[in-house]
Amino acid sequence: MQRKYFILDKNQLLKSVQAEHKEELLHYLVSQVKKSYIFQSNPLGLVDDTILKIRAYRYYQYEYLEEFYDSLAGIFRYHIGTNQLEFLFDGMTHEEKYTQDWNRIFKKWVRDFCQNKHFLKGVLAATVFLGDEHSGLLAEKRIKYFLSNYFELKIYRYKGIVTMKVAS
Repeated sequence: MQRKYFILDKNQLLKSVQAEHKEELLHYLVSQVKKSYIFQSNPLGLVDDTILKIRAYRYYQYEYLEEFYDSLAGIFRYHIGTNQLEFLFDGMTHEEKYTQDWNRIFKKWVRDFCQNKHFLKGVLAATVFLGDEHSGLLAEKRIKYFLSNYFELKIYRYKGIVTMKVAS
């Protein structure tokens, strides 16, 4: 089934902006995780093999973070809620506004996520300490689980995003 979209559909504009900035924002994510982990787990600044490996990591492999990014992008579009373009009176184009909004909220969320040690360990396992494909897939699932619990949403490939029902 092929879906047809309007050229100026808000969701299409958001998707294209998010895809355009994917690598840049994933680089930001890994940089923040490295800084946060070192700050939280090593307050005395002691240097050991783990800290040296984290500091030396320069090869940014995002294979196991791409699903996280795509899910986070979908959650952002889900929270926006409407697909109607708004009137902009400040001279910005819609692409510029959505780029600004997406970058701002992504960076805010990453800073919030970095307060959780499980998230930090998951991202480090998917990048710095990546061993084989199996460990990468486990790290990817750990991050996906964190994301579902953080937003209390369940993300399905074909159904989309569904609010988790919590028993009271």
